[in-house]
Amino acid sequence: MTQSAPPLIEIKALHKAFSSRPGLAQRLIHAASQKKIMNTVHAVNGVDLRIQRGEVLGLVGESGCGKSTLGRMVAGLLPPTSGQVRYRDQDTQTLQGRERLKYILDVQLIFQDPLASLNPKQKLGQIISEALYVHKLLPRREIPARVEQALLEVGLEPAYKDRLPHQISGGQRQRIGIARALAVNPSFLVCDEPVAALDVSIQAQVINLFMDLRTRHQLTYLFISHDLGVVRHISDRVAIMYLGRIVELASRDDIFNHAAHPYTQALLAEMPSIEKRKRQFAPIKGEIPSPLNPPTGCTFHPRCPLAKEICRQEPPALKTIGSGHQAACHFV
Repeated sequence: MTQSAPPLIEIKALHKAFSSRPGLAQRLIHAASQKKIMNTVHAVNGVDLRIQRGEVLGLVGESGCGKSTLGRMVAGLLPPTSGQVRYRDQDTQTLQGRERLKYILDVQLIFQDPLASLNPKQKLGQIISEALYVHKLLPRREIPARVEQALLEVGLEPAYKDRLPHQISGGQRQRIGIARALAVNPSFLVCDEPVAALDVSIQAQVINLFMDLRTRHQLTYLFISHDLGVVRHISDRVAIMYLGRIVELASRDDIFNHAAHPYTQALLAEMPSIEKRKRQFAPIKGEIPSPLNPPTGCTFHPRCPLAKEICRQEPPALKTIGSGHQAACHFV
């Protein structure tokens, strides 16, 4: 895997904004101005990423930083407000017909909540085979065998195809979600917190399954998580996200051994480990600001121990500080 090779997925200046009408109280307060006001959240704000074929890119950040929104845009479930998601060097917003279908099938999303992502009225075999029937990807007589193969690949017996989602455990439901994605032979999986809703005892099994499937099918992953331990185990490179922006991007080893951005350093400082068992837990200062009213300049400056006046005024650019290592901070 070389960074000079053409990327499988390339994200360019990607933005996603959500707007909604304000509540009655806000409208009354602003009635005198006679202006139409809207609440706008910039969930993703100018993200650039390249994901090489066969790699696992871990995407890390606190809840509300825009990770899932970015993943849904990559998977084609949300259109960007501006910018591009390029798949095999094609702008996904311009794809139509067969090319659009190929992209949608080739890039599959594994959801965080396995129960909410499965139709409670469908048997598991129907859930796995639905896309095969709808898009006529296989002759009808071959589809039952493909469903059984997908079940076996995720460690479930073929007999599970006759069960309903509520009749199996959370870990088994997540395996069904993975089997549904595998059934259409994808190249790229967007894994949106795929183990966050599972018991700790089951998480390792599902992570090992992801690693095994990656090798077996030459898959590429965008692996979204807030758990640094999971990301360290599975990722080749790691992107750190804060309030819609990438603030640091590097290889796994560089992130965990030579983190440059104060936010990354703060996250790593509170990562559980045996060496820190006698240390008192101290969370990152303050709370993540509201994306409705983000801070000026560097959005991390209200919580940053290094913040100076320049941080309050100028947003830092994501700049190269080493081989394949980038960080958005005025002091790196």
